[in-house]
Amino acid sequence: MKKIFLGVTLALFFFTNCKHENQKTLSGLDKSDFKKEINGDSINLFVLRNASGMEVCITNFGGRIVSIMFPDKNGKMQDMVLGFDSIADYIKYPCDFGATIGRYANRIKNGQITIDGKLIQLPQNNFGHCLHGGTNGWQNQIFKNVKETGDSILEMTLLSPDGDMNFPGNVTAKVIYKLGNDNAINIAYEATTDKKTVINMCNHSYFNLSGDATKPITDHVLYVNADNFTPVDSTFMTTGEIIAVKGTPMDFTHPKTIGAEITKYDYLQLKNGNGYDHNWVLNTAGDITKQAVKLTSPVSGITLEVFTNEPGIQVYTGNFLDGKTKGKKGIVYNQRAAVCLETQHYPDSPNKPQWPSVVLEPGKVYKSICIYKFGH
Repeated sequence: MKKIFLGVTLALFFFTNCKHENQKTLSGLDKSDFKKEINGDSINLFVLRNASGMEVCITNFGGRIVSIMFPDKNGKMQDMVLGFDSIADYIKYPCDFGATIGRYANRIKNGQITIDGKLIQLPQNNFGHCLHGGTNGWQNQIFKNVKETGDSILEMTLLSPDGDMNFPGNVTAKVIYKLGNDNAINIAYEATTDKKTVINMCNHSYFNLSGDATKPITDHVLYVNADNFTPVDSTFMTTGEIIAVKGTPMDFTHPKTIGAEITKYDYLQLKNGNGYDHNWVLNTAGDITKQAVKLTSPVSGITLEVFTNEPGIQVYTGNFLDGKTKGKKGIVYNQRAAVCLETQHYPDSPNKPQWPSVVLEPGKVYKSICIYKFGH
């Protein structure tokens, strides 16, 4: 009897441990730490994999990328993005790590838009402006109707009611993540509305291609396919100008390290942005086949190419990371521990009619594509 009991005990032990191990992702995340229900809506962690072994973990809380595992030049798997180990921390420490941003990515001046002659006041949550959709933007909301197709496609939907953060219109927004065998994460956004509104969606992943978030990304080599950018004032608000990058620290048309000129604060734009926190006007003219950005870590040898149909890209160098936040594996995120590459329409486009429009009308479909392609 003792032998039988021992055998059953051991079997249960191994079963329990195997089951627990199956909950673990390649990046070390435990799926059970992402299971939560809020007001009847379920939050979970979803895993995409491709034939080459790349892994992308996503939660439907804020439509966030939580981790991206990719091999460095020596074949060692590295995590490419900042984030947290549990859904509890994403809720406890409001952040944009990996999030799907909406309704309006970036800033709207004084939190005000005018639609058909009507002035609409939005939240003013950043230097008097509306940033990333306001205090309860989509990064803090739960995406529903999650559909998994095989190991490589994930689709989720957000129903944003009329008056959500005071934006008009009942909006149905969809984000589709597809991981290809070419090691590209294709992110497709769609949105429809029943009332004229503004839409500008993006992904807000914080990238550190070295795989070591204790080190800054100032050694990363950056190329931006843009001859112009939109300058900002001291409140990070675009002035309405479009000016040339040539002859300024904003020029990345020839690859250089992010840190090469980032502290040249005698140049007003770097002082205003506390580093790089600007929108570049892409030369790609919406052509998804043309490279918009290339980022390279000399340490890992990993490269990241960005492709988009959007007219601009915000390059933000983690200037406001302050060492007070502990992320995955207890790592403290210090200033410039990562860089964000946010494909988008220009900041404050609703108030600058000379720029590409962000207005979405009933019967029309908003579509945006961002591709993050990894390689060596």
